[in-house]
Amino acid sequence: MATVLLVEDDHVVRGAMLRSLADRGHAVHAVGTALDALRRVAAETPDLVVLDLGLPDLDGSDALRMLRGITDVPIIIATARDDEQSVVRLLRAGADDYMVKPFTGAHLDARITTVLRRAGRASRSVQPAVHEVGGLRVDVGERSAHLDGEPLALTRKEFDLLAYLAARPGRVVSRRELLEEVWRQPSVGEDQTIDVHLYWLRRKMGESAAKPRYLRTVRGVGFRLVPPD
Repeated sequence: MATVLLVEDDHVVRGAMLRSLADRGHAVHAVGTALDALRRVAAETPDLVVLDLGLPDLDGSDALRMLRGITDVPIIIATARDDEQSVVRLLRAGADDYMVKPFTGAHLDARITTVLRRAGRASRSVQPAVHEVGGLRVDVGERSAHLDGEPLALTRKEFDLLAYLAARPGRVVSRRELLEEVWRQPSVGEDQTIDVHLYWLRRKMGESAAKPRYLRTVRGVGFRLVPPD
């Protein structure tokens, strides 16, 4: 059984999908807007999200990018759009699978099982790592970070950003790489997203861009994490 978040604005379709998945043993929560989906994922991480593209408050492709900014859970797109360009664009934006309406409950259940099995296999193949840089210790498995023995209270994305840099100590990581690998977003006009998260991460680590200790800016290139001098 999986915990599935169903994001679908059509109440008839939503009800039918909800009943079908519940009958197959899944715990299903359903919302009708992108905003509600973001709130739900932030508060209670599901095992998988089924995301419709035709939402009333936000296009589903934008909702996908925003969801990828806060979670790595598998996302299956469910939509009437079937052109190849849309499929490729959504898969590159972070979707794990793509289903064209109409489809049966059995078909959706099979896709959910396959995507979750693939995600589970990938997570088992990579052992959770612990990265230590100077007095900084980042435990990926426990999703915890300590600086000089003191815990850092980080948001989900602040931790993801720190863990990505800590896994590559001394290496300059470009903004484009951070957007694609940490935020799972195309590298177009999103520099402010990185700057805001780095600002708060630096504050929590007791440093600033003007007086860096661990987090160094390489102007015009990107960032790197190094032991303090």
